[in-house]
Amino acid sequence: MEQIYDVAVLGGGPGGYTAALYCARAGLSTVVLEKLSPGGQMATTSNVENYPGFAEGVDGFDLAMQMKDGAERFGVETLFADATAVALEGGVKTITTSSGERRARTVILATGADPRPLGVPHEDELRGRGVAYCATCDGMLYRGKTVVVVGGGNSAAEDALFLSRVCKKVYLVHRGAVLTASKSYWTALQKAENVEFIWNSRVVELLYGSVVTGVVLEGVESGNRSELACDGVFIAVGRIPNTGLFHGVLEMDAAGYLIADETTRTALPGVFAVGDVRTKPLRQIITAAADGAVASKYAEAYLAEQED
Repeated sequence: MEQIYDVAVLGGGPGGYTAALYCARAGLSTVVLEKLSPGGQMATTSNVENYPGFAEGVDGFDLAMQMKDGAERFGVETLFADATAVALEGGVKTITTSSGERRARTVILATGADPRPLGVPHEDELRGRGVAYCATCDGMLYRGKTVVVVGGGNSAAEDALFLSRVCKKVYLVHRGAVLTASKSYWTALQKAENVEFIWNSRVVELLYGSVVTGVVLEGVESGNRSELACDGVFIAVGRIPNTGLFHGVLEMDAAGYLIADETTRTALPGVFAVGDVRTKPLRQIITAAADGAVASKYAEAYLAEQED
């Protein structure tokens, strides 16, 4: 007989496994569908220093496995499979995966968002060795050092401001002549004495040995190239939400994030969005975990209403 779960969680990152843990503890049959391995973006971070309870930091993959094991302790099932289609309307929702269909009365979407790569050679292999995508996650690793921030929007400006408080020197490289970030960021950045702007330029190459040692800059108009020494490069040119499965199914904002408020409820009854995939002001491990706990509360309430 086909099993219909109370809750299916799509994505095994911190938001997904926190939701699964809380749902299972509430007595709900719960399955987590994850295409690769637990943790999402968190698992690619070698030292997570801003998650409470780990005074010396913790390896992102180890933390992911602890979250998985903690949820499974209470009966959560994990299925490693790639989701290929969803049908989220009605009382029973269906997720089609590479290993068959899974059906559930509620679905919690925790598919995350990936940093938009800069697209320069060796970028991926240098991730964690001088290439980073989150200043609040990895900035403290560069305390007292020199870093480059690439980008000109709000994320780049936020990263540069954060790094200016911990780094000796911050270069903000932007391909335009002015930032596209909000005026408030521009005002704050101008007051930061250790922030230097490099306009009309782009990073075209990473210099490295065992770790990043600098970047090659190219003038957007002139084409002239120069080298800039640094200890790390923070790439802040946007994120790509993993919402391809949900186009035409759920409401999204202009950037492609799922529209869900602090209750995590989407416009479809019984469907919730947590973590980096949803519209929110701050995308961190702890805010994803908080979303997961909130989603479990509303999923439980939704299921109770269906029984009345």
